[in-house]
Amino acid sequence: QVQLAESGGGVVQAGGSLRLSCTALGHTFNTYDMGWFRQAPGLEREFVARIASGNGQTYYADSVKDRLIISRDPAENTMYLQMNNLTTKDTATYFCAKAQQWSGRASDYVSWGQGAQDTVSS
Repeated sequence: QVQLAESGGGVVQAGGSLRLSCTALGHTFNTYDMGWFRQAPGLEREFVARIASGNGQTYYADSVKDRLIISRDPAENTMYLQMNNLTTKDTATYFCAKAQQWSGRASDYVSWGQGAQDTVSS
């Protein structure tokens, strides 16, 4: 069974950067498409970015395009989310998950991590 664990959350000022990590136990990142989602208090979980198995194709939500970068290191069995030029709207708990199909819908993902809290202060 796949287990995912996020790390790297924290507090940063607006305009700053953070890098989140998602480490997998039980599978390698080249086997499955993977994604990042986030959930702010009182709001639904929303898609942030995904990366395909094999060729590493990426796709981003419009709200984060050009600021966030998803990547993976198969040797470390870890996926990353580099977040730059952060705004207060990026404050949320960030989750990584395994995709059952190439999709931006949370219902198409399984094996969710426990989440990493990111807070961006103004």
